[in-house]
Amino acid sequence: MEIADGSMVMHAAEKVGTYIPHFCYHKKLSIAANCRMCLVDVEKAPKPMPACATPVTNGMVVRTRSDKAIKAQQSVMEFLLINHPLDCPICDQGGECQLQDLAVGYGGSSSRYEEEKRVVPHKDIGPLISTEEMSRCIHCTRCVRFGQEVAGVMELGMIHRGEHSEITTVLGDTVDSEVSGNMIDLCPVGALTSKPFRYSARTWELSRRKSVSPHDSTGANLIVQVKNNRVMRVLPLENEAVNECWLADRDRFSYEALNTGERLTAPMLKQGGEWKTVDWQTALEYVVHGLKLVKADHGAKAIGALVSPHSTVEELFLAGRLVRGLGSENIDHRLRHAQFTPFEGVRWLGTRIAALSELQRVLVVGSNLRKDHPLFSLRVRMAARKGAQVSVVHDADSDWAMPIAAKSVVAAGEWVRALAGVAAAIASEKGVPAPAQAEASETARAMARSLLSGERKAVLLGNAAAHHANASSLLALARWIGEHTRATVGYLTEAANTVGAQLAGALPNEGGLNAGQMLAGGLKAVLLLNNEPVFDSAAGARAAETLGRAEMVVTLSPFKANLEFSDVLLPIAPFTETPGTFVNAEGRVQSFHAVVKPMGETRPAWKVLRVLGNMFGLPGFDWESAQEVLVAARGAKDAQEAFVQGDQLSNATSTRIELSAASGRPATAAIYQLDGIVRRAPSLQLTADARAAQAAVEGAPA
Repeated sequence: MEIADGSMVMHAAEKVGTYIPHFCYHKKLSIAANCRMCLVDVEKAPKPMPACATPVTNGMVVRTRSDKAIKAQQSVMEFLLINHPLDCPICDQGGECQLQDLAVGYGGSSSRYEEEKRVVPHKDIGPLISTEEMSRCIHCTRCVRFGQEVAGVMELGMIHRGEHSEITTVLGDTVDSEVSGNMIDLCPVGALTSKPFRYSARTWELSRRKSVSPHDSTGANLIVQVKNNRVMRVLPLENEAVNECWLADRDRFSYEALNTGERLTAPMLKQGGEWKTVDWQTALEYVVHGLKLVKADHGAKAIGALVSPHSTVEELFLAGRLVRGLGSENIDHRLRHAQFTPFEGVRWLGTRIAALSELQRVLVVGSNLRKDHPLFSLRVRMAARKGAQVSVVHDADSDWAMPIAAKSVVAAGEWVRALAGVAAAIASEKGVPAPAQAEASETARAMARSLLSGERKAVLLGNAAAHHANASSLLALARWIGEHTRATVGYLTEAANTVGAQLAGALPNEGGLNAGQMLAGGLKAVLLLNNEPVFDSAAGARAAETLGRAEMVVTLSPFKANLEFSDVLLPIAPFTETPGTFVNAEGRVQSFHAVVKPMGETRPAWKVLRVLGNMFGLPGFDWESAQEVLVAARGAKDAQEAFVQGDQLSNATSTRIELSAASGRPATAAIYQLDGIVRRAPSLQLTADARAAQAAVEGAPA
């Protein structure tokens, strides 16, 4: 057998399919060799050696099942169980506990230990992770290493020595990382458990179903665990090319919102200023009648749809088909944008997600990467640990939990000048004309030198850059920089289906109103698909006033949303209750099925939109499944492709660069305000990030 130079015995064993018991070893973390459970018999070695920390050598003979190895492993297990409480029947980890599993094979039938067991006091480290039973901890330090190496923040550490060792926050702080929930998965025992899930179900009672996260543009793969038609827990489904084996906390804990009293479970009409529950037929007939009246009185151009990029491709395609069938081009998903120049292609990441881990030079413009895209941040942090130089242009000096080579913190209105300065420095270094006349600061020259060196490079435009009042100039400058430094250029993209929304045609064609114009009061009848304009648009609180003046506002939402200005509420299924498709930032097409039955009278949005099309008598609304809608949305040729075809993806622009300063800050969402599901997840709203965002809103000028 051949194995790469520098590999450990554990890696060789994995390659040939031989299992060696272990606790502290994890393929994504550094080697600690502190649990000693993986002791093996190495020929000519005087004593058993840890497989995770013993390098392989030519001709090495290793025995994993010899008497010497097994006795060593049994001795380690005896020591691990000395202080471990005998509380398996009430432990949340029961049924999926590595210690429990290995104790069956390597533990004794009785204990020789007669002294008192140690007890570790309970610590409150936040609303997501429970540490009420830290006496179970076996000091594998996986959680500590995850914080140091992956999350970038060492929030947990070990104090004291020997049997007095404790994993703790040291200063009594909370664990506030945006990816902290991964520590629960990493813990091999029941020391760190999920606080929202605690004591709610046994693992063997849960069915497991695959899904895709509806939040940011990573498209993280999920295992949704269900009991009695209720989502009980969400875990990562390992996909090395997308989310590896990690999840952001908002992907993991947002499911709580699906089981709250905020859910809309039956159609409702506002009559005499009061909301009345009605049946579907009554509600749909009311919508059809109201839209026909508006069309008759004001024309089709008075009707429009504001749609969410967190909706599926199928829903967005049918919403566009419905609006256009009525004779209007007023549909848009760019709710937070300030500039609406026509796209010359589908905006995307510009590279594969997995390639972010291998970058050597990165320039990020207009993003707090760590909070906007937590899993992308993990990959860029991994690249930084390997020596990548990360440069940032933003309006806030945020903690990225990684080394930053150069940082330009300027007001959002000055980003174009700051980027033009980087371009000018590159032009000066290469002896070519600059794309715009701008001064190159020392920081700009440092960024230029960084981008001109190295091989694998990327210029990434964040949510704030995409929503900027001068977004087209930022893109034009980024394209010029990319062209002259051989870097890829792309958008991190805001939502789970921002790329899919463009593909599905959720954009106004010629003569149509964009989201900004619609939210400024340009419509008499509005369809709101899966969004709340007060929270999800650049208009903010002004949206309530302008939409309140419309004659008909129809909200399609899983929640009791937009009550102030809506006339009709139609309950549509969240991602767990409907089949659908999301297209992530790299153009990866990921379809999923419903994992539970719709709650109450809730219906999948694609079915609601299809029925509305039928009631209007529009042609082409005869699909029987979400898959048929997807085929129609993508076109028969590429309906089965795992990625969007390359000729559809383009970040090209022919816009002229404008250096004039833009006023105001781009509209962006805080990490736990991104969409309606996250906003309604109780545990996420108790986190430090959510409290900080709320404090910022309360402290903002009116």
